[in-house]
Order: sequence, then structure tokens, then C-alpha cells
Amino acid sequence: MGRRWDESDVRVRPNRRGSRPRTKDRPKHEDAVIGRVTAVDRGRWTTLVPAGEGLPERVVIAMRARELGRSPVVVGDLVGMVGDTSGRPDTLARIVRIEERETVLRRTADDTDPVERVIVANADQLVVVAALADPPPRPRLIDRCLVAAYDAGMDPLLVLTKSDLASAEDFLAQYAPLDVPHVVTSVITEGEGLAELRRRLAGRSSVLVGHSGVGKSTLVNALCPDADRATGHVNEVTGRGRHTSTSALGLQLDDGWIIDTPGIRSFGLAHVEPDRIIEHFPELTAGTDGCPRGCSHDEAECALDAWVAAGEAGPGGELRLDSLRRLLRARGGEEH
Repeated sequence: MGRRWDESDVRVRPNRRGSRPRTKDRPKHEDAVIGRVTAVDRGRWTTLVPAGEGLPERVVIAMRARELGRSPVVVGDLVGMVGDTSGRPDTLARIVRIEERETVLRRTADDTDPVERVIVANADQLVVVAALADPPPRPRLIDRCLVAAYDAGMDPLLVLTKSDLASAEDFLAQYAPLDVPHVVTSVITEGEGLAELRRRLAGRSSVLVGHSGVGKSTLVNALCPDADRATGHVNEVTGRGRHTSTSALGLQLDDGWIIDTPGIRSFGLAHVEPDRIIEHFPELTAGTDGCPRGCSHDEAECALDAWVAAGEAGPGGELRLDSLRRLLRARGGEEH
């Protein structure tokens, strides 16, 4: 008769996963090489590493280290990398940390979505590109981009293209109270507008945003002939442009950086607090001290009306208050 088996015959293997004490201390990677992320594609990050330690400036492809968790690594980030950072073909480094960001451009999917999405890091200028015609300009989207720039602590710059199709004078009049610098160009020839744009981009790290079909990729190709960004056309029926850029791309100028982004049709601002917008209207900020708690600054009880009427905001105060409220409505998704 065969042997009878019982539980004492079962060999229990040790739980190897928990056999080694875990620690929260992570390696500092003090020897990590610093590079700037210029593109992201399917789990691979393209970085540009400056010359140093006997190596020339080089492009290094990297993957994300597991220790970064879910931290997003975006175009414009300065990252520390270990492993093979030589930039030779078929080599792969590992991103082990993200350096502290100076600025972050964010948006949400819509005005009710609490999840923020980081678009670009370390840019100091937001270039809002709009066409004067074909497609016509969209002031509401431009206002939202201005709000995003103010929230991120970035300087806004308005670039109006296709001036050969329409005049910019009437359109710019509505932005005069905001003191937003602007450049007008046809993007057809090396004219004065393009030269002025180069001057304003010099020494800056600028991110270009705009609706599809406004000529953003054409601008990038004029500024960086080697970029070879695809250009598209505007649908004659819908008046909308076709998305030609599918991902953000950082490009080095002779003096500065530009980051081209895919065409946008919406810009959610659920993450933006109204006070962040008001900070950019210093002549109005002190007037909010008399506002009731939770004031939206666009209601009958708002103290800003009396502040402006008393002349405390200085010349042009009414126009500045109108512009502030226009941006606040843009943040709230209201049409205007």
C-alpha cells in the first residue's frame, strides 16, 4: 500500500520578495549627466547633452528609470541620466531624476477636469500664434492661453500670421489694454515681421501654441530650416486646420530655444486660481481688499468697480478691469 501524504510533507518555499529589508533611501546618482528633453516618443526620450568631459554636444536617447514612478517627463525638462550617455547609435541611457523646474505649462482636458497635464517645462515665454484669416482668429482661445501664461509665470507674446490676407489693426485693439507684446507677419518671405520675431525669441526658451492651421509649423520651418515640420491646409467647409504636428518638439536656435506643440482646439483651465490672474494686474490687486469673501471679481458686490471709478487704478483703469474680467470669464468657460 502506498504512503499516505499529509501537510507535513509540503515544502514551504520562503517568500523571497520580502526576504530583503527595504529602504526608502535612493541612490543619489551624483555622476548623472544632465540633458534637456527635446522629444518624447513611445517610451523613449530624446535629450540634448551639452559638451563636457571630453565629449562634444550630443543627442542621447533614454528610457525612464522605475524609481521615477509616475512623474511625467516632458519636453523642456532637464534630466539626470546614467548608463551609456555617449550618444552612440543603438545605445540607451536611463533617466534617474528630473531637475527642479523653473516653470510648468499645464492644462486640463476641460474646465471641470481636476487632472492637470504638464505640456512643457522650463519655458519662460508663451508664444500664442493666431492667423488673421483662414482660419479666422479665436479670441476666446487666445484669452485662455494668456491665462495659462500668467498662471505659469511666463511672459506672453502674440504672433499674428497671414497679414497678407487681413489687417491686424482692429484685432489688436482689443488686446491693447493688456499690454501684450505682439508680432505681425505673413510668414511668406523673410520680412520685417520674421526678423522681429527672431529678436523676441533670442535668449529665451519659448513654447509655441495655437489652433491648427494658423501657420505655426510654417513659422518653425522659417526659424529652423532643418526642422522640416509638416505643414497642412485649412478645410474650406469647417474652417479648421488639420493637425500636422503630433507631438511637442524642442529646437535649438542660434540663441535660445523654441518648443513647437501640436495644434490645440481647447485649453482647459480648471487648475487656475483667479488670484493668479489678478496678480498680473497690479493696479487692480489692492482694490480687491474690499471685496466680499469668495468674490469672483465679476459680480455686483465686487469692490473693483468703485476702486476704478475713484481713479485708484490710474488712467485706462476701466479698460484694464474689462480685460481682467474677460480673462476670468475665459477661465470659467464663458463665451464672450
